[in-house]
Amino acid sequence: MIGVKKKYSIEQFISCERLVGVSISPDDEKILVGSDSSGVYNTYAVSRTGNDVEQLTNSQDNFMIPVGYFPDGRNFMYRSDQGGNEITHLYMQAEDGTSVDLTPGKEEKAEFQRWSRDDKHFFYESNVRDPRFMDLYEMDIESLKPTLLFKNEEGYYVSAISHDKKYIALHKPRTSNDSDMFIYTEEDGVKHLSEHDGDVQYQPVAFDLDSAHLYYLTDEDHEFQYVKRLCLTSGNSEVVAKENWDILTARFSPNHKYLYYYVNNDGKIEVKVIESETGESVEIANFPEGQISGLSISKSERYMAFLVNRSTAPANLYVYDFEAKELSCLTDTLNPEIDENDLVNAKVVHYPSFDGLEIPAIYYEPHLEDGEKAPALIWVHGGPGGQSTVDFSPMIQYLVNHGYAVLAVNNRGSSGYGKTFFKAADLKHGEVDLADCIEGKKFLIGTGRIDENRIGIIGGSYGGFMTLAALAFQPDSFEVGVNIFGVSNWERTLKSIPPWWEAARELLYKKIGDPYEQTEYIRSISPLFHAEKINKPLIVLQGANDPRVLQVESDDIVEKVKENGVPVEYIIFEDEGHGFTKRENQIKGYRAIREFLDTYL
Repeated sequence: MIGVKKKYSIEQFISCERLVGVSISPDDEKILVGSDSSGVYNTYAVSRTGNDVEQLTNSQDNFMIPVGYFPDGRNFMYRSDQGGNEITHLYMQAEDGTSVDLTPGKEEKAEFQRWSRDDKHFFYESNVRDPRFMDLYEMDIESLKPTLLFKNEEGYYVSAISHDKKYIALHKPRTSNDSDMFIYTEEDGVKHLSEHDGDVQYQPVAFDLDSAHLYYLTDEDHEFQYVKRLCLTSGNSEVVAKENWDILTARFSPNHKYLYYYVNNDGKIEVKVIESETGESVEIANFPEGQISGLSISKSERYMAFLVNRSTAPANLYVYDFEAKELSCLTDTLNPEIDENDLVNAKVVHYPSFDGLEIPAIYYEPHLEDGEKAPALIWVHGGPGGQSTVDFSPMIQYLVNHGYAVLAVNNRGSSGYGKTFFKAADLKHGEVDLADCIEGKKFLIGTGRIDENRIGIIGGSYGGFMTLAALAFQPDSFEVGVNIFGVSNWERTLKSIPPWWEAARELLYKKIGDPYEQTEYIRSISPLFHAEKINKPLIVLQGANDPRVLQVESDDIVEKVKENGVPVEYIIFEDEGHGFTKRENQIKGYRAIREFLDTYL
């Protein structure tokens, strides 16, 4: 018999601190980090020793996530939107606490690129000229005046800028599985660098210091993405780093002493650091177990700061001293009221689907008494093309802590498992990927620990669509559905995507379907047009400011399902967008989900 574990409230789980956005100050003494300890993400400065923490922004409503210190080390930059509308602006905050909106256009969306090597400028992207496309600008740090460097009229993505500013590397997707890379110079315009046949990904990531080589990701002749570099004079390319899993991105430290890259290893994100000159790996003793994110190397290249989370604990901030070879943890973000031993470690599992294809998933089994069988949920990630990993999820741990097993399925079409797996659901969404999720029930039942008559389905965004698809197209498969801002009508969603997604519009049409040319098919996979078949209890959560899945998507499906006489609960957050960032809203929403499950599952 397993000892009874303590049960925790949703307030206790949400009181775990979440960290994002790491950046080291020019003098190596402070680390900027975003924290939601105030209830909303604000920017904090943590001393390198961890002995001192200072809150620098004081927002009560909109997130203020750090980008980094200005080169003088006094002012810093942060990004923020309004109520989750995703129209992010860049702001400079001075030492006295006053802020300046650097990108003040009312509908202007801006994204930081990097600081210039001469410390006099920074590069950023903005759609202020044309809402559909992100142009590249350079802003003078003294005058705060922007200069247009690249006018983007063809839907390119700006990927890298050479240190001498001569080259701008671009990439442009043809489909989700096929893309090209280009290089722009003022003299020659845009030049295509990746002539190829078939589906191959090409994405630039960085130039070397002397602007002689372009580093890029590709899956050319390989199932997974790896790093190559192209000599810009000879046109010859060579492999820099190759793994048996996808390399997600690669970056240089400020003076290019180190090259680091992220590896997506079967649902776990790892980071590898190599010395640029020798290619030798940098081994870090006592490296913590968990997923790495937010890595930042200081300008002096002595220190490296990063976040590490694991399935039973939220991300903590670490600093590594390359010279002293010392690793320090600066934070303790798990709510002290929670004993980590009461939580459940995520297990990476695989099971066969209807056609024999192996489906990866992340499994959480609650602590059970001998002979006890738990209710369970199939959890579907966002996307399409997203992935569930072994991150800490306060919502999942809350549900598991209260007796629910959770199987987070990485159905075909998920990223992280090779290009063949990734494109296996194209133009078959809500069909083969849904079948993979339903087959997950067999895995759950096969453990001998799950009540086969009490299995529900839950998901957000694309996962919310999959929840609705399961209830509408396979109405006997699950006992309940939890839809968190999910698409109910693909025809409307694909026609109303935000203007700044213009470069990805055709990509989505080729993956899901064209709402103008394939209307009948699009309606056939849209749950709203089949809502009369939904006969199981449903709860829906929605942000009123969501620019991706409009509130009307949830309004309509709730209204339709109510006509069936089925129990339906609906919660709208007026101050949220595509994802709930405020603690009070998370508490309300996640508590409502558990109460709904307690009632109907």
